[in-house]
Amino acid sequence: MQNETISVPSIHCGNCTASIEKALTALPGVTEVRSEIDNKQVHVTFDPSKVSLVKIKAAIEDEGHEVGGHEVGGHEVG
Repeated sequence: MQNETISVPSIHCGNCTASIEKALTALPGVTEVRSEIDNKQVHVTFDPSKVSLVKIKAAIEDEGHEVGGHEVGGHEVG
């Protein structure tokens, strides 16, 4: 399993987090999703042999949200 924290600057309400969480949990290989409105981040646990980080980010964008990258050690990359 792989854990990633993705920056999603457009998260601003419960509807945002609900739509993102629903879209990501529907992807094969995603086992856990947790969104944080205050930090504007989505934490995802997934099986990289079943789904890629690129597909996860695309699913967030398909919900109408901009993806800023993912966090490594508290610093945004990519």
